[in-house]
Formats: sequence, structure tokens, C-alpha cells
Amino acid sequence: MPANSRTNSRNVALTVVHQVLERGATLDDALKQQLPDLDDSRDRGLAQRLAYGVLRNLSALEFLLARLLRKPLRKKDRDIYYLLILGLEQMWLESMPEHAVVYETGQVARQQRKPWAVALVNAVLRNFQRRKDELLQALQADECAAFSHPAWLLKRMQHDWPDDWQALAMANNQAAPLWLRVNRSRCSAREYAQQHASQLGAITFCDFAPDALCLARAVNVENLPGFAEGLVSVQDPAAQLVVDLLSLEPGQRVLDACAAPGGKTVHMLERQPGLDFLLAVDSSEVRLQRLRDNLQRAQLDCQIMCASAANPGDWWDGEPFDRILLDAPCSSTGVIRRHPDIKWLRRDCDIDQLATRQLHLLNSLWPLLKPGGMLVYATCSILGAENHELLNRFTDGATDLEVLPIEGQFGTRRDPGHQMSPHIDASDGFFYAIIRKK
Repeated sequence: MPANSRTNSRNVALTVVHQVLERGATLDDALKQQLPDLDDSRDRGLAQRLAYGVLRNLSALEFLLARLLRKPLRKKDRDIYYLLILGLEQMWLESMPEHAVVYETGQVARQQRKPWAVALVNAVLRNFQRRKDELLQALQADECAAFSHPAWLLKRMQHDWPDDWQALAMANNQAAPLWLRVNRSRCSAREYAQQHASQLGAITFCDFAPDALCLARAVNVENLPGFAEGLVSVQDPAAQLVVDLLSLEPGQRVLDACAAPGGKTVHMLERQPGLDFLLAVDSSEVRLQRLRDNLQRAQLDCQIMCASAANPGDWWDGEPFDRILLDAPCSSTGVIRRHPDIKWLRRDCDIDQLATRQLHLLNSLWPLLKPGGMLVYATCSILGAENHELLNRFTDGATDLEVLPIEGQFGTRRDPGHQMSPHIDASDGFFYAIIRKK
């Protein structure tokens, strides 16, 4: 029987999930590779939604499947394992009609050239329908399943957020809204909203990020008015706040360390076109190409260098900077709602390794700052080991610096810095600290 477009969407979703969980691909890369196989935008939308749904709720879905399978599947049948997970996601979380889910999931099993699995699909999914209330009640007694986070991450969240880790975990599992950053050198966020109200629909603004606006409905960003011309970019307000903290002024020399893919680089140039010099450094040539693309779209320019920010002796010209932005490589646990694969691709041992790298970057870049200059340290992490605990390690005993307070009605004070989180601020999770050289 030839496959229809719905079956193909599910097959693509299955391939994406398998690539992430078995091969370690990022969700973005897997989708970018697989979605072009679907001609219809509705089919692409369905495949993407299903893949996100599975990765957001993987622990819960695996908990259910373990109680529905009579015996574990063989290693060579991991595709069928993930196919059953996909079927449960549709039946439980997408609330799709039972008969449609059973039929389409069976069709995907045939596409995988495993017709024997059709009977298994039928049995597992229909058994779930019969035992749904019982199974969902049992699920609530298991922390990892109920919150769909790996045990190591829940443990760290419980340590860092003892009073509200449950709310944080639940916020991580929600889809993030679409926030835009308007290029204020051309118009304000409110002017952009007024000019394009008929195309954008309902819009909300952000109290602490003046260039930000949020769309009530998701749209293809390439169809946004002015996107191709650099009038508007996609960026969460927590990420936009970083440029405000830099307090940029005309004539300054600025270093954007670990700059790619360039959202903050472009925002700096939009916010302060009078900078004397902006150097964007990143060690990945692939990611730097994205930075170049973003600069070209925004019709802006700066000096770009492919090099390790941790080894400035290889590229620094010896002239110190007025401002340094260290948007440090981190666990990205603050953007899980946008990238649910982070929960399953990260490991507990990664955090200490990342913290070691972050401290090395701070120590390496600090000598490049002028006396009186400021370094802004930022991560998109919610974990103290990468944020306030790390900054305390860097500043402890230092006599040539002071940490400046961050004022504003946003975030949570985490000495010596400031923490944003999705469950409190409805933004991505970001940490910031402003350090001035005496």
C-alpha cells in the first residue's frame, strides 16, 4: 500500500527522533536534514511537532511503554521502540483519534520493512487506551517520568532551585513563544508593530527588553515583514538584555568572544553604530558562517576571526578593549523549551567540564580589558555551577575588579550576578554578571 503524506510525516518524525537519541544529532540538525523530504508545509509542521513532542516528554513516554511491552525489544529494533513512543505521544499528548494513530503507526512499521511490528503496534496502543487512567496515575509517582527530565538534571535543579524546581521543570516542557528583536536603528518595536499589525496579529511587548515583541501565533520567520532586510530578527528578550548590560558608547573597542551565531553581535551594531571597533571571535568556522549571514542580512559589518577565545595570544593585537562580552559555551539548560533534545544529549559530567572551560575563558580574557572597562559574563544556563558559583570562584580574592549590581524588575539575584528563568520571567533561562576592572 503506498504511503500517504501523513504516514510520511510520521516516518520523518521517527527518523529525526532516532537520529537524536541514537546518533547524538541535535534536533535542529536532524530536522534540517529530514524536513525537506516532505513537500507540503502541513506535513513538515506535523513531523516537527511530533518530534518535539517526543523529546519534550520522553521520560514519561518511556515509563508508559515499559509497562505496555511484555518483553524488551531487541537492539536492532530500536526503530520500532521509538515508533511505539511516537504512537503513544500522538494518542496521549496530541489527543489524535485512536483508530488513525493505530493505522498510521502501523503503516510506518511497514515502511520500516517490519510488517511483524504491525500487530505489536496495535496491541500496545490499544492496551494504552484501556489502561490509560491507571498508567497515568502510576506515572505521577515517578519524578523523572512525571517531569520528563533525566535524574541528574532534576537533582541539580532541586539543589539550585529548592523551592520551585517543579515549576521550572514544567516550564521547560512548554513550547517557547516567538520573540522578535526589532532593529532600533531603523524603527522602534512599537513602530514596527503598528506598521505591520495586519500581518502579525496579536502582539505583546517586554518591560525589560525595549527592542522585543512577541507574536501570539507562530509564523515562518522568513515571511516576517522586513526579515530579509534585517529589520527584525528572532531572539528571546533574555538574550537581548545582554547588550543593555554592556552599556555601549560611541568610540569604544569591543570584543564579542564566542560570538557565533551572531545574534548578540548584530544587536550590538544595531544598538550602537558608533563603535570604533568590534571584533567577533569564535572557534567554529561553520558557526561563523551563520554570523556572516546574519550580518549580511542586517546590512552590518565587523571584524571576524576564527580562533579560540581561550587563547588570545594567537590573535590579540595587544590593544585592550573597553567592553568584552563572554557569552560562554554552556549546558544550554536555560533554553530547553526551545531545544528539548538538550535534556537527553547532555550528561552530568558535562557540567563540571563546561565550568572548567568557562573559568579558563574568564581568566584568559580578563587581561584584554582596559582599566575601567567592563566584561559581561553570560550563559543560557539555569545551573549554579556555571553561573553564580563559577563567578564566585573567579572573583574570590581578586583585588582588581568589582561586580556591578544589575538593576531592573526582572530575574532573580544570584550573587554575584543575576538569573533569568522560564518559570519566573517567562523568558529563556539566562545568567549575567557585570565585572568592572579597577
